[in-house]
Amino acid sequence: MVIRRVLAPRIDFTALRRELDLPDGYPNDALREADAAVAADPGPSTDRTDVPFVTLDPATSRDLDQAMQLARRPGGGYRVRYAIADVSSFVRPGGTLEAETWRRGQTIYLPDGKVPLHPETLSEGAASLLPDVERPAVVWTIDLDADGAPGTVRLERARVRSRAKLDYATAQADAEAGRLPEPIALLPEIGALLTERGLDRGAINLPLPEQDVEPDGDGWRLVLRPPVPMEDHNAQISLLTGMVAAQLMIAGRVGLLRTMPAPRPEAVQRLRTAAVPLGVDWPAQTSVGRLIAGLDPARPRNAAFLDQAAELMRGAGYTAFDGTVPEDPGHGGVGGAYAHVTAPLRRLADRYATEVCLALHAGTPIPDWARAALPKLPEVMAGTDRVASAATRGAIELAEAVLLAHRVGETFDAAVVDVDAPAADGRARRRPGGAVAIDDPPVRARCDGDLPLGERIRVRLVTADPATRKVRFERA
Repeated sequence: MVIRRVLAPRIDFTALRRELDLPDGYPNDALREADAAVAADPGPSTDRTDVPFVTLDPATSRDLDQAMQLARRPGGGYRVRYAIADVSSFVRPGGTLEAETWRRGQTIYLPDGKVPLHPETLSEGAASLLPDVERPAVVWTIDLDADGAPGTVRLERARVRSRAKLDYATAQADAEAGRLPEPIALLPEIGALLTERGLDRGAINLPLPEQDVEPDGDGWRLVLRPPVPMEDHNAQISLLTGMVAAQLMIAGRVGLLRTMPAPRPEAVQRLRTAAVPLGVDWPAQTSVGRLIAGLDPARPRNAAFLDQAAELMRGAGYTAFDGTVPEDPGHGGVGGAYAHVTAPLRRLADRYATEVCLALHAGTPIPDWARAALPKLPEVMAGTDRVASAATRGAIELAEAVLLAHRVGETFDAAVVDVDAPAADGRARRRPGGAVAIDDPPVRARCDGDLPLGERIRVRLVTADPATRKVRFERA
C-alpha cells in the first residue's frame, strides 16, 4: 500500500466549524441522561459472550459499531455472526438525549476532532464494542451457501464480548502472511464471494483513494490512502447485513431503505464515450462494475476514467415506507435493496431501522417511537449528509490551500482527471478547463486551459488562498 504524506503547518479549523454551525460540546442534561443509562446496566438477558467476536476498524477508532465472527457450516457454506452496538438500550425515546441525536444526525469527522452523534461515554465507552468487556448488541446470524447466497437469518438482542480490536493495516499484513485470527480467517474468502455476487447483480464499487488530513506533531499532513483489500472484504459483510435487513423490511412492508437510482443509460453511454480517448478497453457485454473492478487506479488514465464514473453514483437518499413498498426500492451502487443498520453509534437512521427489523423478525409490533420516526428520517439524514460532506471537503480544501500557499507560481506535473462539459445550449465554454491531480502533494483542484482528458501535463499554481479555501492551476 502506498501512502503519500505531506506535512502542513498548523491549521485552525475553527472557522470551518463555525461556518457549518457544528455543536460545541454536548448539553449537560443529555450527558446526565447518558450517564444514568450507563449506570442502569440495560444489557439483555441472552448471553452470547461465548462467541469469539472481534472488531475490524481504523487503528485509532474507539466508536466500534460492529464485531464479527465467521465460520464454516457443517455440510458446506458459511455462518456470519455480526454484532451491532445496541444503542437503543441507552437512548430513551422522548428524552433529551434522543432529541440531541436528532439535531446532530451523524458523527462529523474533522482533523482536529469529531463532533459525535452520541456522548463519548456511550460512543467510545458503554455502547462501543471494545475488547474484553461485555456489551449489549443486536446480533445478526446469517447463513450463506457455498456461493455466498444468504439463507436463514436470525436476529436477537444479546450480551457479547469482543476478543480483540483489529485494524485494517495489521489485518491485511496477517492475511498476506496467512495468519489471520480465527474469527476472521474466512473474511478474504467470504468477501471475495460476496464481491463476485455483487458484480453479478450489477453493483458498482469505485476504488478511489481516500484523501485525509491527519495530525502530525505541531502540524498536519495530507494523506492519500488507497483502500486495502481487507477494508473491501469488511465492507462486504456490512453490505450483506444491510441487504438482508432491506429484504426483511420489504417483506414486512415497513421500514427505511438507503436508495439510489440505477445509472441512467445515457450516463453510461457518456462514460463509454469517455473511455475511448482514455484508452480504456470496454467490451460491449461488460458491466460498469466489472470493468471498474479490473482497472488499476494508479494509472492516470484509469484514474481519470474512475473520476468520470463517479458521476453515475448520484441521487442517494433514504426512503421510508409503511404499508406500501416503494416502486423502486433499489440502490444502484449495491445492485439491490439495501438499508443502513450497521453503524448506529455514528448514524441516527440505523437505530430506528434496526428496531424495525427486530420487531419484524420476532413477529411483534414495531415500537410506536420507532415507527413514528421513519417518515421524518429521510429529511434529517439528507441534511446531515450535506454537513458531513461539506466538513470533509472543507477540511481537505483548507489543508491544500495552506500547504500550497507559499508555492504560487511554481509548476507541477499533473494528471487531467476531468474536463468541463460543453454548455447545455451547445455554445463553446467561456473559459475552458477542468480538474487536475498533482502527485506531490496529493492535491486535486481546478485548472484553466485546454486540457487533454487522462493525459499528463505541466500546470502552474495561480491561486492558493486559505481564507477562501481555493486552489487553482492553469496549464503551463
